[in-house]
Amino acid sequence: MLKRLNQKNDVVIHSVREACFKSYGRVVEGYDFSELAAYMEEKTEIPAEGNVYTPSVPEMEQTEAAEKLQAVMYGGMPIEIGYCNGRNTTYNGFEYHKGSEINIAVTDFMLVLGHTWDIKENTYKVEDAEVFYVEKGTAIEMYQTTLHLSPCRVCDEGFKDIVVLPKGTNTPLERREECDEGEGRLLLQKNKWVLAHPQREPLIRQGAHPGVIGENKELYY
Repeated sequence: MLKRLNQKNDVVIHSVREACFKSYGRVVEGYDFSELAAYMEEKTEIPAEGNVYTPSVPEMEQTEAAEKLQAVMYGGMPIEIGYCNGRNTTYNGFEYHKGSEINIAVTDFMLVLGHTWDIKENTYKVEDAEVFYVEKGTAIEMYQTTLHLSPCRVCDEGFKDIVVLPKGTNTPLERREECDEGEGRLLLQKNKWVLAHPQREPLIRQGAHPGVIGENKELYY
């Protein structure tokens, strides 16, 4: 699969098991995610178009894996477990959170990643991003300094991704401060700072800052 993706695209597609992933995150091992994966297979669907994202699913949060993740990976801090399913193929933008995000690949998919330290005056250049392939069954931790957004599919059927975050992330703000500059301009939802590509109209309509510079690249499979 990785070889085929590299043949199809004009950017290098890395594996999350390569050394170059280390500044973005790490592969998580030693957990049994079978109960979460079974829920995803049986209870969730891939939409016919676009993506669907649900921050918190009570049934997923009442599993043994959730209990262990909260106790060990997040040091006892409350977490939420949800999912993102879809058919995305383009970069579209980048987000980051204060606290790590765990992704568990229910299907194969790609992630477009960057570093927060490459944000300059609330802009980020597409050319600074790297693309990583995540194989089905792989769990990764993405550090809070890692820019990311929706996965990109590697087949016609689309992708399924379990998403673990600090509780409350990606939910509506009770109040949004009006900021013309600085990091506050990027805050879109709770614990969610976003730079959107100007062509990504759904994000722009939500109030995301159009800070991504360069082509809104499409990834092929």
